[in-house]
Amino acid sequence: MDDQNQQEMEQKEQTENIEHEDQLKPAKKFIRIKPFTFIMLMFFTIIVTAGITIFTLTFGDKKVVEVTVPEEREEFSKLYDAYDELKQNYYVDIDEKAVITGAINGMFDALDDPYSDFMDETEAEQFNSDLSSSFQGIGAEIQERNGNIVIVSPIKNSPAEKAGLLPEDIILTVDGESIQGMSASEAVLLIRGEKGTPVTLTIQRGDSDELMEVTVVRDDIPIETVYGEMGDDKVAHIQITSFSEQTYDELTTILEDYEKDGMKSIILDVRQNPGGYLNSAIEIANLFIDEGKPIVQLEGREGEAEPEVILAEGGKKYNLPVVVLIDNGSASASEILAGALQESAGAKLVGLTSFGKGTVQTVNTLPDGSNLKYTTGKWLTPNGNWINEKGIKPDEVVEYPAYATVTYINPETEFTVGNVSESVNSAEQILNALGYDVGTVDDEFDEATKEAVEQFQEDQKLDQTGVIVGETTYALMDAIREKIDKEDPHVLKGKEILAGN
Repeated sequence: MDDQNQQEMEQKEQTENIEHEDQLKPAKKFIRIKPFTFIMLMFFTIIVTAGITIFTLTFGDKKVVEVTVPEEREEFSKLYDAYDELKQNYYVDIDEKAVITGAINGMFDALDDPYSDFMDETEAEQFNSDLSSSFQGIGAEIQERNGNIVIVSPIKNSPAEKAGLLPEDIILTVDGESIQGMSASEAVLLIRGEKGTPVTLTIQRGDSDELMEVTVVRDDIPIETVYGEMGDDKVAHIQITSFSEQTYDELTTILEDYEKDGMKSIILDVRQNPGGYLNSAIEIANLFIDEGKPIVQLEGREGEAEPEVILAEGGKKYNLPVVVLIDNGSASASEILAGALQESAGAKLVGLTSFGKGTVQTVNTLPDGSNLKYTTGKWLTPNGNWINEKGIKPDEVVEYPAYATVTYINPETEFTVGNVSESVNSAEQILNALGYDVGTVDDEFDEATKEAVEQFQEDQKLDQTGVIVGETTYALMDAIREKIDKEDPHVLKGKEILAGN
């Protein structure tokens, strides 16, 4: 073998779950080879690893890698023929990298799986920043569904949450550019940006024909994932916003503090939690499930052996009454935890039917820094239930109050007497919920609405203009958010259940 043909085999294995996906299998190996051969074989190597024979001989500190190139397979002949035809006869020189990337994207699109995706180097860099470190953006988990980009859930205290974005909102455009038909990774590149910069989203909510223009100012997205509070009743309300590398440690720190303060029962809140690391959910479930009982079942490729049953191990246990809060923004690892505690620990679930993501993904990094994210299996609840696209039904269904899901009110838009719009209706719902008399709640800003606004402005120590804009809009949104927190019907129902134990 000539010296120029001797090369060191590089292996880069990275199994990460950053965009709130679960991981199951380790990364595969990739061979670094030279230009044209690399272009033609990279696509092949992604699909097929069998047929490549590698001999590694060690001489001192050097390794000699001999690669036996696989014989061309018939099913790839069209790919090679199409590539050669374009390269030789297209009217301009083709962008070889773009063509290969397009071929790989086409392969993933053909899977018709919203959780499987090819990410180029730029997309992969964005993807790899979410759970392992803070990032700058709006703070919302998104997913491609039926050709649309849909919000799974906003992150707690994020700009997305503060702007009023909700689970199942459909994002139609980003700064005027349509994102329909894009993958989630492509959409993220448009939505993310530097702290302090605005991004305008066109939102469709539910069956409403009226679209909303929502401007969100990007910010640092906090990586803290566990928040807690405990009052005199000694019921610990602990919210888990995602399952990251640090979540288990954050949770146990809070639980230890509350235990010292006389904690009697626990409300675990995974509403609007889009998921995260599979292992994090398993570790947390282990705190509440007796040793030897099942936490989750994992199934690999179709036709493989029986599901792998993950059992609870020994260690610290919190043998206290537990209620779990879920809603339509609870997905993936959140559903694993909720299902495990419901079926193996007897915990009651309160809220709304969860999102319904019952598959497991792995992420492999290619030598050039691009990522392959694809589904490797599915997970089942301890009792063998597959909740994919169905979700987990709560034991106690509790709806959110109507004012908790009102249409976003743009603080830059002025609303005054004579205006008629859905945003006026939202403002009147909020004022009514806060105890201000607006007369009939409808789409019209009338004199009764003006009087209610003036009274609200007086109470908030704002200029009494009777006009909703700017600071008044922000004050309305803050006030209703505070009311939702204090009078949360899911939390109240959870405490009622715990009081009866």
